Amino acid sequence: MSKSGCLAMIFGLGALAVVTGLCSFTSFSLSQQTVIDMNASGFRVDDPLITLRCAIVGQCEDESLVEASRNGPLLVLTSLFTAVPTATVVADTPAPPAEATAEATASTAPVAATATTAPEPELPRITDPRALNILLLGIDQRSAADEQGPFRTDTMILLNINPARQTVGVLSFPRDLWVEIPSYGPGRINTANFLGDSDAYPGGGGPALAMDTIAENFGVRVEKYLLVNFDVFTTVVDMLAPAGVLVNVTEFIDDPTYPDDYYGTIHVTFEPGEQRMDAETLLQYARTRRSQGGDFDRALRQQQVLDAVRAEVLSAGGIVNFITQAIPLWQELQGNYRSNLELNEIIALGRLMGNIKREDIRYSVIDNFYTSLGKTANGEDVLFPDYIAIRDLIMRTFYPQTQLTSAEIRARAEAEAAQVFVYNGTSVAGLAGDTREWLLAQGLGVNGINNDVTRHRQQTEIRQYGRYNWTAQYIAQLMGLPEDRIKRSADGVIAEGVLVALGADAPAIIGG
Repeated sequence: MSKSGCLAMIFGLGALAVVTGLCSFTSFSLSQQTVIDMNASGFRVDDPLITLRCAIVGQCEDESLVEASRNGPLLVLTSLFTAVPTATVVADTPAPPAEATAEATASTAPVAATATTAPEPELPRITDPRALNILLLGIDQRSAADEQGPFRTDTMILLNINPARQTVGVLSFPRDLWVEIPSYGPGRINTANFLGDSDAYPGGGGPALAMDTIAENFGVRVEKYLLVNFDVFTTVVDMLAPAGVLVNVTEFIDDPTYPDDYYGTIHVTFEPGEQRMDAETLLQYARTRRSQGGDFDRALRQQQVLDAVRAEVLSAGGIVNFITQAIPLWQELQGNYRSNLELNEIIALGRLMGNIKREDIRYSVIDNFYTSLGKTANGEDVLFPDYIAIRDLIMRTFYPQTQLTSAEIRARAEAEAAQVFVYNGTSVAGLAGDTREWLLAQGLGVNGINNDVTRHRQQTEIRQYGRYNWTAQYIAQLMGLPEDRIKRSADGVIAEGVLVALGADAPAIIGG
């Protein structure tokens, strides 16, 4: 089968690849440039738009593509999307006999035959400017043990895709969050899918109840869902990134009781540093809870993995794999996911996501700053949500404000009145004191300096102990640090405030 035949199924995989980092949505737009580059190198690859158009019409040079379009899922249009009706091709003007052509050539200039066609069909597109919320549900299904369910959710991630702002928000919910489950009363948020599937909850079973639970507790209406098991994740990564995915491990992780597929355990470890992980190792890294932050760290790692897979699939080699593995992947994943997303919706989202920059995708986790550890009446350990703080986090993640000026950020930082500390994480003597003097010269007071627990830190980072978002942002702006250098922490190094953990890059920063 030619590569154009494989391309016919590329968008059918979009809903599945979204769980591995929204990679398919964005890969559509970037694959067009890759197609140009590959054609220049001698590969036969059609433009994705042309391929999809001819698949919809059912008239392509590649018969395998026509067959794929007949056997593939139908494009069912919904109110959110618009598609131009299929074009009707008008036959070419018949060519004159050879004798007449020769005679005409001798006496007059040649007249080129013209082909008249109706406009090409346009792919579905989003016409509603309102934000769309999609709930990603990962179930702890062990296919090797032939489990049938119903299942609790191991992962819950809410996506907010905003066409008007051209932004995406990604928010992770901890599975032990104690919430009100509609029609059932208080319970862990990860049991909503189990209860809904057990009792055939109206409107879609478990996923419908999970969506209603989000809406009732946090005021966010969820329209769409995608539920997958772990086979989807490993299969997508194996086929689209066969060389593995590059991930930067930030701390040593040792988990001697990681669950295997047969209710047993295995021992997994991860050393700090940048490394390539295959699909199974990547899943273990995303699922383990054996780090200082427990389930909160796990949510951060899951988002890190999503972004890493997204970057891998959007690389030149990754897009080639995506194109060539489209049909095998589609066949392999049948029965391993549920979704109320239609194929045309995925296509329309793909067109939209192609215009959204990486810096406009915001990741957040409902962690210990937005919850408190407690016990239920039955003595179960759960997390009680701080609803006011969580709703504020949702607003900042899904509806980020326009860029503020330095003066506005400074004014908000001053209103927080946070204590600021500087810790030296390098072997450079006196660096913390020099940094304090530099910050004082910028108009920022420092309450104390000290040495960090490590003396080999490479990058300077800003740690928040409490809700001091503006102070952390202001210091990061003063030091020219990107937003991902701002970390939330509860390691007890300081009680409250903002800590500047200096790395090897600090001398250059304060030296101008």
